[in-house]
Amino acid sequence: MYRSHVLICGGTGCTSSGSQQVRERLAEELKAKDLDNEIKIVQTGCFGLCALGPVMIVYPEGTFYSRVTPEDIPEIVEEHLLKGRIVTRLEYKEGAEVTEPGQNVSLNDTNFYKSQLRVALRNCGVINPENIDEYIARDGYMALGKVLTEMKPEDVIQVLLDAGLRGRGGAGFPTGMKWKFARAYQNDQKYVCCNADEGDPGAFMDRSVLEGDPHVVLEAMTIAGYTIGASQGYIYVRAEYPIAVKRLQIAIKQAREYGLLGDNIMGTGFKFDIELRLGAGAFVCGEETALMTSIEGNRGEPRPRPPFPAEKGLFQKPSILNNVETWANIPQIILKGAEWFASMGTEKSKGTKVFALGGKIKHTGLVEIPMGTPLRKVIEEIGGGIPNGKKFKAAQTGGPSGGCIPAEHFDIPIDYDNLISIGSMMGSGGLIVMDEDNCMVDIAKFFLQFTVDESCGKCTPCRIGTKRLLEMLDKITKGKGTLEDLDKMEELCYYIKANALCGLGQTAPNPVLSTLRYFRDEYIAHVVDKRCPAGVCKDLLKFQVDPEKCIGCGLCMRNCPANAISRTDYIAPGHKLASVAIDPDKCVKCGVCMGNCKFKAISKK
Repeated sequence: MYRSHVLICGGTGCTSSGSQQVRERLAEELKAKDLDNEIKIVQTGCFGLCALGPVMIVYPEGTFYSRVTPEDIPEIVEEHLLKGRIVTRLEYKEGAEVTEPGQNVSLNDTNFYKSQLRVALRNCGVINPENIDEYIARDGYMALGKVLTEMKPEDVIQVLLDAGLRGRGGAGFPTGMKWKFARAYQNDQKYVCCNADEGDPGAFMDRSVLEGDPHVVLEAMTIAGYTIGASQGYIYVRAEYPIAVKRLQIAIKQAREYGLLGDNIMGTGFKFDIELRLGAGAFVCGEETALMTSIEGNRGEPRPRPPFPAEKGLFQKPSILNNVETWANIPQIILKGAEWFASMGTEKSKGTKVFALGGKIKHTGLVEIPMGTPLRKVIEEIGGGIPNGKKFKAAQTGGPSGGCIPAEHFDIPIDYDNLISIGSMMGSGGLIVMDEDNCMVDIAKFFLQFTVDESCGKCTPCRIGTKRLLEMLDKITKGKGTLEDLDKMEELCYYIKANALCGLGQTAPNPVLSTLRYFRDEYIAHVVDKRCPAGVCKDLLKFQVDPEKCIGCGLCMRNCPANAISRTDYIAPGHKLASVAIDPDKCVKCGVCMGNCKFKAISKK
């Protein structure tokens, strides 16, 4: 028995900020103090507060330490683990009520966590993902046991239909309906697939589930295998996710050893196994038919539908495909019932949704909220708001496939239908926040550039249409666009949406259409006034010196990479000041001069 457990995040975010070194130093200090038999170190998955990593929780107190460094460890061991005194300078307590010095703060009382409801993330940051016993201790594989011994396949499908679970990968198709279709088709072999090819910029929801709770995916896929009559499953995971891949490999090996994968699972005679397939990073392989084509060993390109995968999917056999977050909900739905899940969320969007918060927000990280939570609450309360006193301008949901939500819709309840109604979409769950310093024309260009690079090239509307669209956007950001270009862009957007082969091409114009809809004035400023209101598009920028503020120190001149700044004299009323001037023909718009000026004498417009 241990008197204390120290949980240290071992997810990608905290690993990149040094959590492994923190863990190693802690082990050394505990051994030096003869505490290694009293205090257990547990490596977990992501806690969610990625911006505050490395993070650590000490139980039974539940004290949450953030931005812990190896140099902090001796103090934590001496003060907290030996003397029982919280190291308050490292404790995270934003939003919690603290009435006395040294008071222990529950993590659930902080702003970041108090509005969350963790279902898919229930085990992330709680268990060691490399230890199957810890998963089992948290009711792991109980849902599988219930399904195999108490339920018929039709019963499982009905529970999912009653729960209202919709796919969390983007389209929001009812999960139970997908399984029902696949079960109805008879064949000698069927397949169950997991889409872990998360490719949206700024998205890391599925990655964190795989790193923090890999067994939940294995359990859910095995339940699906029993339900549709499949004996083989495949997890298609990005090779760029080394921690997730490693933990999946460990989990599969452990599940086989425990008789939870393979032949005669739990002594019921049911046979099901799972293999990994590593993706090479092609965004288009997030589309279900392209993913299956890649598993087959071919170039990852989408196939025309129908027939849909439920009829002819992987190896032309009936198949189902769900993403990681969808799988992570299923065991809890089986154990707690359809009514429990359906009680969360909205009428048409049940349950919770995991979002990866990024961009211009104080607390970047991972959050799970009930469907229907207002966007304002996510950004201002959970995310901590926009840094540096800046104003909220827009939020991009759904990655390159989604659209921008403007400030006028800041209070919109987040669910599938509401987002679609304003020209955006849920997508897999990336949520990028933008402030007044972001140029929306540049944002549209950024996401479209990503889509152009990731297009597989199979169909002309996507291969050529997105390229032409990008060329027009580039023309506008350089101040060479016309008002006619805006009409042509909009027309081309709708053509691509109507004629592209797969979801990648069909949704590629969304960032352009949503910014044209809500930020048309910025497009007009670029076209008519030859000006970027946010001061982002370099070709439209002009840097100028305010001679009243400039003292002629020459710091900007010495650091200018283009030698575009020269000294001049300025006669102010009553006195003479030295000053500098910027040659617009030589200026490369790098902004180094602004960054070096201590007197804020240089501005851009």
